[in-house]
Amino acid sequence: MPASLVSLGRVRRLSPVDVMLLATVLIWALNSIASRYIVTHGFLPLAYGALRYAAAILLFWAFTWWRERSFRIDRSDLPLVLLAGAIIFVNQLAFIYGVKLTSASTIGLMLGTVPIWAAIIATLVGLEHPPRMFWAAALVSFVGVGLIAAGSGGGLGGDLFGNLVALSAAVAWAAYSLTIAPLMRRYSPFRISSHVLAVGWIPLMLVSVPQLREQSFDGFGATMVVAFAFAVVGPLFLTNILWFTAIDRVGVSRASLFSNLQPLFVVVLAVLLLGEKLSGLEVAGGFAIALGILIDRRGHRISAVVLARE
Repeated sequence: MPASLVSLGRVRRLSPVDVMLLATVLIWALNSIASRYIVTHGFLPLAYGALRYAAAILLFWAFTWWRERSFRIDRSDLPLVLLAGAIIFVNQLAFIYGVKLTSASTIGLMLGTVPIWAAIIATLVGLEHPPRMFWAAALVSFVGVGLIAAGSGGGLGGDLFGNLVALSAAVAWAAYSLTIAPLMRRYSPFRISSHVLAVGWIPLMLVSVPQLREQSFDGFGATMVVAFAFAVVGPLFLTNILWFTAIDRVGVSRASLFSNLQPLFVVVLAVLLLGEKLSGLEVAGGFAIALGILIDRRGHRISAVVLARE
């Protein structure tokens, strides 16, 4: 049984912080479901991404100004802000096309590899020196990724591109989490999001112009409006408030146990809400990724803080 479930099982009564963390993970999971629905029911991927981020930026600017009355970032931190913005641009491209090209379940399972990628990137740039057990964890997780790719519709070759796009979203998110870690020590997550999302939105908007011109909103019903509103307010805005409030009270280590539940939530919700079906290989791949994370956590803990989800 995953450590996160064991930890939850020992809690007889959920505390308010537990509820906040569960709500956060549930919203993150629903993000993949809502985005999958949106880009497969008339919204062009880039048009969706550009409009969604524009709305989220306005929310962050209004909330940050109300809360802090300042957007100030030291000049010495601008290179990190620009780098984080560039990475979030790549992440957003990978996410919106990932949910277009493959299933929400596959996206959710691939995002489960984020802790492994974070450790690999941190090792490559000299931030961490993981024990040998980590490489065993990485190998097990990569086997899981291969099983998911082989088990998704049409076999490994049929959906290889979509699987690679989904996996690149996880890699980009891991890189982004590490990039903003130094900024998190000096600024609030809301101020960082106000700047980083705006920087990432500029190139996203530029590449989205052709699809924005082509996008038609005729025939969009209430379901599409609700899904889009949720995709803006929920995973991009509300979860930041819930997640970082919880981290401030219980710390990153305990909060990260709850985040391990996200792939499970995505798969269950995709089956219930979108009617997706998982092959035996995909189920085995999901368990392999979870096992890899457990092995890694026994060896050492990654303290990279997750900011706004896709």
